Amino acid sequence: MSVVAPHLSNSYCFIIPCYNHSDALVNVLKNIEQYQIPCFLIDDGSAYDQAQKLIEISKQYPWVNLVRLSSNKGKGAAVMCGFNHAFNQNFDYAIQIDADGQHDSKIVKQLIEQSQLNPNALISGYPVYDDSVPKHRLIARYITHFWVWIETLSFKIKDSMCGFRVYPLKPTCKLIKQYQIGKKMDFDTDIMVRLYWQGIDSVFVPTHVTYPIDGISHFKACKDNLLISWMHTRLFFGMLPRIPRLIKQNRLKKSKDTHWSQTEERKGLFGIKLILMLYRLFGRRAAQIIMFPVISYFWLTGKKQRQASKIYLEKILKQYQSVPLVDKKKLTSFWHFQHFGESLLDKLASWQGDIKLDDIYAPNKNEFLRLVSEKKGIILICSHLGDIEMCRALAEISHHVKINALVHKRNAVRFNQVLKQVNEASVINLIEVATLGADTAILLQQKLEAGECVAIIADRTSVNPYQRVPENAIVWANFLGKPAPFPKGPFVLSSALKFPVYFCWGLKPNGRFQIYLEHFTDELKLSRKNRQEELEQIVQFYANRLEHYCLQSPLDWFNFFDFWQFNPPETLSNKDE
Repeated sequence: MSVVAPHLSNSYCFIIPCYNHSDALVNVLKNIEQYQIPCFLIDDGSAYDQAQKLIEISKQYPWVNLVRLSSNKGKGAAVMCGFNHAFNQNFDYAIQIDADGQHDSKIVKQLIEQSQLNPNALISGYPVYDDSVPKHRLIARYITHFWVWIETLSFKIKDSMCGFRVYPLKPTCKLIKQYQIGKKMDFDTDIMVRLYWQGIDSVFVPTHVTYPIDGISHFKACKDNLLISWMHTRLFFGMLPRIPRLIKQNRLKKSKDTHWSQTEERKGLFGIKLILMLYRLFGRRAAQIIMFPVISYFWLTGKKQRQASKIYLEKILKQYQSVPLVDKKKLTSFWHFQHFGESLLDKLASWQGDIKLDDIYAPNKNEFLRLVSEKKGIILICSHLGDIEMCRALAEISHHVKINALVHKRNAVRFNQVLKQVNEASVINLIEVATLGADTAILLQQKLEAGECVAIIADRTSVNPYQRVPENAIVWANFLGKPAPFPKGPFVLSSALKFPVYFCWGLKPNGRFQIYLEHFTDELKLSRKNRQEELEQIVQFYANRLEHYCLQSPLDWFNFFDFWQFNPPETLSNKDE
């Protein structure tokens, strides 16, 4: 049974360059057979006995097409021969995998998933080595990384030497016709850099790489290092006339691919303070009159946020039959922004004490009151759907319950200053998530044991730019009809704290506040053996509940960035910090 969708066999194929690796090849084919994807096995002029073995092996696997080159032309030449065969047979993507068994074939599914999410990108493995890797290989790799960063004027390419990739064939074959690409061990780096020059992004997926003790290496230290050095020379001088275009290209990528945490807070502290003053002097109606043109200005000038709103609302409109409480005419980016403005007033009103728990529809109010009476600490899994700040204010003012919120403060400094003027308690129990460490976990444990609540936001990816492989910190889950990246961290932390976990939403779909408190588990447990699979199931369940409430109150969605695109955070300079 195939582990990938049946229609993908018409779009994807494997390409395996092979030179005297017939023994190791058998295990590679056995491991990838489960995917039921056609394969082009390119015999790069193997010795006679090895070539005969390849013929016999290909007969055992009907999905393998053997192509023999008359002489040994090099790995790159073999792979490019496979590209041409695949493209001529109308395949859209080629999965390159080595014949020596170094690559972990289990991640083929992940490579294909990333290819589906990024159809125009080159998807590449990002090596995670065990102790079998020769030290000189690592040193050579870091030297190549250095030169590639210079040749692209960017740090976007994390590894250019891994031969485990998914290529979009149309731009790749076009590039091969236009330029002389390295035909031997210089191929992998050469083609990745040149594709980058053409505007083709690279997306990386962590993959375990093993060097078998009895493995056969065709890398010739002197000859191939000279070849690679000459390749970098050509790429360096090829980069020079491209500098203006590369600078422009990298700037566009940076503006497009900004992580949500590194989006600057929009300026306007004076305007917010003015609105607060009007609210206090003349009431909410007067504040709303001023708020309308202020938010309209942000809507007109916030191109990225406006586009993100449209992307989200398009997905909502596809499921409009499931949206019972909102007029379809209101599902526009303009009214989405205005609703966000209303939520700012709600935050001010909540911390000023103008909104009481009795004013709110809360179907789980008795459960909340029980937890308050028992003084039992709980973990609240929250999101940027709705107003968690309103929930914090109500709990603090109405029942003296402290909710300690893990938040990223950097892009909401100005508004937090205003909330502090309204009520000092609004900022007392905010814990910076960017500096989360063992000491913070101990602090949270103490607060839970004291009967306080801990609120963890679970719909935005990690703000930590120093993770070796940022992709390891996320789980892709289906959300509103398309895979989206969700963080593992909130659920891993909840498991470590060992306290009851609840999902919490504070919504306002039809002008009336609604708070939903859903019991998830008394203790979140993750096993070592099946940890990844269990996290995937948990995150998908959370994504399903998030989607359910999005359809109840779609304008309460306050993630004004492309939620379905994963952009790892970049390391901040001292100036930025």
